[in-house]
Parts: sequence; structure tokens; C-alpha cells
Amino acid sequence: MGKTVARNKKAFHDYEILERMEAGIALRGSEVKALRAGRVNLKDSFVKIIKNEAFLMNAHISYTETTNPHFKPDETRPRKLLLHRKEIDKLVGKTTRDGLTIVPLSIYFNRKNIAKVEIALARGKKMHDKRETLKRKEADREAQRAMRDKY
Repeated sequence: MGKTVARNKKAFHDYEILERMEAGIALRGSEVKALRAGRVNLKDSFVKIIKNEAFLMNAHISYTETTNPHFKPDETRPRKLLLHRKEIDKLVGKTTRDGLTIVPLSIYFNRKNIAKVEIALARGKKMHDKRETLKRKEADREAQRAMRDKY
């Protein structure tokens, strides 16, 4: 993985991540420039499959000041994800059969400097699972702190 532009921290809190995938993303020129500037938010975004095509919904990519005013794209427009047919069929099967959701985890530029989205099949966590995860994180943090202070 190359340079990470944005992470969806809320996805790790709200969902149990089961399987990860990499997908290309169809962007307009000004959006790529905004990605490079880090002007993206994945907080409430999700992936939806419409007519056997995957779309990234609710991802907020704001435009830069240098964008031509006549060609300013909608900041939260659905963006097409570039996946192979087999991958889309697999995602459709898992979401309909097992009741899973598809969430974007991060947007990054790979080694060839192409914008990619890391998506994941995820299962929603219950409230008690979220509390348990927070307790485990806190215990790990305390253990690390104790080890660091000891040496």
C-alpha cells in the first residue's frame, strides 16, 4: 500500500471487518487534486451495488480553490468503483445471503500513483461488542505503558 490519504476510523468502531478488497475509483480531475491535498472524509460512507456496478456513496471529497467554478462536481456524488465481475458477484452474494455490509476503510495512492479504495465486507457490531473492544484496547494500552515504564 502506498500513501494513505484518508481512513474511516468509524468503520473499525462500528463494524467487525471480515474480508478486505482493493478497488479502483472513477474520479474527475479536480477530485484527484483534492485527494492529493487530503480533502476527503469517509465518515458515513458506504458501498452500494446498483445494476451489477459498485458505487461509493456519501464519501465527501471537497474541491480545491483552483477548481474551475463551472466544473465543480457534487462533493458527495456516487463514485463508481472499478471491480472485476467476479468480485462484484461475490460481494452481492455475501451481502444478500449473510446480511453483511460493504464499507470503505481507506483511500490511498498505490505505487503507480493511482487512487485506490480499500473496501471491506463487514458485520455490524452490537453495543456490548463495542464496549468490549474499547475495554480490550484500554487494557492493551495500559500493558504497553507498564512495559515501557518498566524498562
